[in-house]
Amino acid sequence: MTHLTTHILDASTGTPAQNIVVSLARHLPGGGTEGIAQGFTDADGRLGLGPDELEPGVYALTFGTGAYFADRGVPTFYPLVTVTFTVEDAARHLHVPLLLSPFAYSTYRGS
Repeated sequence: MTHLTTHILDASTGTPAQNIVVSLARHLPGGGTEGIAQGFTDADGRLGLGPDELEPGVYALTFGTGAYFADRGVPTFYPLVTVTFTVEDAARHLHVPLLLSPFAYSTYRGS
C-alpha cells in the first residue's frame, strides 16, 4: 500500500468522483515545491499516491476539480483544490479524503 491515499466523493450526486487528476508535491524548506507523484482517481473515487514513506515535512495534494465538472457540463467556482498538510511520522499511513461539490469542498484527516 502506498503511504498516502485519497478518496473523493461528489456530494452533488452522492457518487464517487472518478478520473480526477491528483498531484502530490512537497514544500521545500527554502521555498518552492517539488513534484512527487500524480495519478487519477479510479471508478470508486480512490487513489494511492506516492512512495511507501513520506519524509516529515509539508506536502500538498492538488485536485483537478475544474476538468471533472467541465466534463459533466457543470460550472464550478474551484478549478483546483489544494490541501496542504504536515507529515510528522514517516511510518504512519495518511488518508486525505475530499468531499466535493461545484461551489464548496471539505476535507479531514482520515484513517
